[in-house]
Amino acid sequence: MTDTTGFDPVPTVTLPDGRDVPALGLGTWGMGEDAAHAPAETASLRHGLDLGMTLIDTAEMYADGGAEIVTGRAMAGRRDEVFLVSKVYPWNASFKGTLAACERSLRRLDTDRIDLYLLHWRGEHPLGETVRAFEWLKKEGHIGAWGVSNFDTDDMKELLDVPDGGNCAANQVLYNLSRRGIEYDLLPFCQQNGIAVMAYSPIEQGRILRHPALASLAAEKNATPAQIALAFLLEREGVIAIPKSANQSRVEENRAATDIDLSDDDLAVLDHAFPPPTRKTPLEML
Repeated sequence: MTDTTGFDPVPTVTLPDGRDVPALGLGTWGMGEDAAHAPAETASLRHGLDLGMTLIDTAEMYADGGAEIVTGRAMAGRRDEVFLVSKVYPWNASFKGTLAACERSLRRLDTDRIDLYLLHWRGEHPLGETVRAFEWLKKEGHIGAWGVSNFDTDDMKELLDVPDGGNCAANQVLYNLSRRGIEYDLLPFCQQNGIAVMAYSPIEQGRILRHPALASLAAEKNATPAQIALAFLLEREGVIAIPKSANQSRVEENRAATDIDLSDDDLAVLDHAFPPPTRKTPLEML
């Protein structure tokens, strides 16, 4: 497909089933909490779709379903353009509970399918029971694939040992320049097993953007610190970044991160400012 946005094409990540999905998508955490903001949130998501950021990530947790409603509005008339990701609460993740939660999400999203359905984090229900529900939903066409979120390496190994656990397509975790712990073992494990890693809070909710080294490198590249932070993640094999913004100009700024090429020297500067891990650390969460 020819890109007509004026930006370089959005790079893609290939899922285990062979589908290519954008490596730069749209987050919705924090959306749907105030009805007054919904029109701007919907418009920002639709603008992102216009720019080729056609992966939208949401969850039943976000604004207690409100973000799914906003996402549904943004997809209206454009469902086939979107690779839709949503998540089930861990306390809903029994076999029957997962099926019911998915049905509720589909209603809020005003669609007949979720492309990738994730367990939001581990809870009390056995992983095998949740996986069984995911496989049933996939067989019935309600979801295209399934995965997990906030799973550390040991969790992933346990998951792959349950029946059909090897069908896991993605693991969504906290990952950005200031949270690089997954690079020690979790990211390599997922890469070796063909499991996509979705990076939430890819700019640490803005907290890293004032870092002097990041600001200096951005100035050299005629870019913004946020664009450098996103470009760093886009350099990683199998990583999907999902920044959230309800501001259309900020969405365009995020999209332009695909135009930035980081050299080995640039990456060395970032490694010095944000050192990669030298030992195993527990998975971080926000």
